[in-house]
Amino acid sequence: MSFGIHIPFIEHIGFELVEFEGGRSAVQYRPLPEHLNIFGKVHGGVLMTLMDTTMAAAARSVQTDHGAITIEMKTSFFRPAEGKALLRGEGKLLHRTRTMAFVEATIFDDAGHSCAHATGTFKYAPLPPKP
Repeated sequence: MSFGIHIPFIEHIGFELVEFEGGRSAVQYRPLPEHLNIFGKVHGGVLMTLMDTTMAAAARSVQTDHGAITIEMKTSFFRPAEGKALLRGEGKLLHRTRTMAFVEATIFDDAGHSCAHATGTFKYAPLPPKP
């Protein structure tokens, strides 16, 4: 499944969209060695990027002709995400207005444990013209 838009950074990291409908999204990701911290766990910045991407996808799933720009994000880390585990971000649109989306996301490891959670506010913006 495609994000429906070209996002070079997300393509570079290797995120895969697996659910995108009705205010819900899921993004899968298998960490690469260069995405780990000194403890061999997935770097927190990568986890935050996964949650940001998952939340934006949940927001966009109800308005695909617009992008979703992050306004704010609050993150809580529960447990380390192992470096070899397949991770799954699950997003849910909680509320929306004409121009804003309020969303949450949780990252789960391949054993089903929640590793991190975030809430965020996103602004809908028209997509740029295709080149």
